[in-house]
Amino acid sequence: MLNTDLLIDQREARNFDARPLFILTTEDCASGRSKDEAEGKWPDAVPESIRQLATLNQFTGKTGSVLSHEDGVLVGAGNGSDDFAIAAAANLPAGYYRIAYPALAGASLERVLLGWLLGGYRFDRYKGAAAPSAILMAPPQGDVPRVRRLAKNTALVRDLINTPAGDMLPTDLENTARTIADASKARLNVITADALLTDNFPMVHAVGRASDDAPRLIDFQWSNDHTDETAPRVTIIGKGVCFDSGGLNIKGANGMSLMKKDMGGAAHALGLGQLIMESNLPVRLRVLVPAVENAISGSAFRPGDVLQTRKGLTVEIGNTDAEGRLILGDTMTYACEDQPDLLITLATLTGAARVALGPEVIPFYTDDVALAHAMKEASADTQDPAWHMPMWPNYEKMLASPVADLNNISGNSFAGSILAALFLRRFIPAGQRWLHFDLYGWRPGSEPGRPQGGEAQCLRALFTLIERQVAR
Repeated sequence: MLNTDLLIDQREARNFDARPLFILTTEDCASGRSKDEAEGKWPDAVPESIRQLATLNQFTGKTGSVLSHEDGVLVGAGNGSDDFAIAAAANLPAGYYRIAYPALAGASLERVLLGWLLGGYRFDRYKGAAAPSAILMAPPQGDVPRVRRLAKNTALVRDLINTPAGDMLPTDLENTARTIADASKARLNVITADALLTDNFPMVHAVGRASDDAPRLIDFQWSNDHTDETAPRVTIIGKGVCFDSGGLNIKGANGMSLMKKDMGGAAHALGLGQLIMESNLPVRLRVLVPAVENAISGSAFRPGDVLQTRKGLTVEIGNTDAEGRLILGDTMTYACEDQPDLLITLATLTGAARVALGPEVIPFYTDDVALAHAMKEASADTQDPAWHMPMWPNYEKMLASPVADLNNISGNSFAGSILAALFLRRFIPAGQRWLHFDLYGWRPGSEPGRPQGGEAQCLRALFTLIERQVAR
């Protein structure tokens, strides 16, 4: 959970006596301690008492390190990364602080303020945890409401992923979506259980029918009071597999241990959707979440089954553990009937993506070169890493089936993430502007201010992209 009150606007807190923070890089410290004046000196803005403190304590500027003095506090910024704020927020004692050096503005200031808030994140639903209480007074040029929204929805994504499946099944995911929709007066509709067959979502029904918690398609739509019918349509789809046993192709213990996070795409869709609504962007927003549990029972779908789809294609099931692409396929077909100007799919879809790029860099797919370039720019500007991957058409033949229009897997281990994207592309019309993200949604180890567990990935980059490319 997250306390957004750890960041306040300096203009609204003039009566507080805030301690000054002096942010020094390793280069600042090395230069300041040097006896050779030709090599440099301490920054002029750092008072003599702070310089002496750093020298006497051999302060190196290591990221997140803190050294306190009555005249202010030294905080290490390492090689100059904005990450120092995440660690500093967790390490500083209670009190009010302000950044005295260096002067920050623009994207760098936003990242520092956001890092400060995220440094206070704790998932404490089941276990009490001491939360940081250091409060930062943002300089006048800082957009505190915006940063709070970014932090709040990052924390929402983390919380949803961290919540065990016993408390985050399709019903719970629907309740979360309903709370979010109600808060922004969005129109929500949910199609549940056998109504999915009546309304022609056969793959969503097939994947989720073995669970005692019925499968469902969650759908909410929103536009602000000033948005007209010419505003761009932005549709976000999040994979909501609340727990993935692998189905009848059951996973091993290691493979199943993190499958509470297989609804990470849905968590991101809800977080991004709420961020757009709270920011009042001039778009016609739609959020779709196919929510299922891939469980095992006598009614489970089987390897070798041929499923009908909303698109009219038939899909042979090569493996019941490749279920996410099935529920996305029906949902994407449905979304495109509304002709969105931009379609975004978010899913914890393949282990192959992690083998290729690891847990931190997220592969994304699109055939639109201009859209890919804009996404890469947004990723770089927000330091929210994403990498454009090719949808290599010659691989599509690996999804061929002798009995159906396509198989949900290939017969080998090659290019798993690319093949998943190629599978999904079969469910949208040619020319549809589409971005697909193969997320991990998890931090495998803890770092200062970044606890092990659920993680929001590409959330800030996508929001920035929508601001720049769609809502302008």
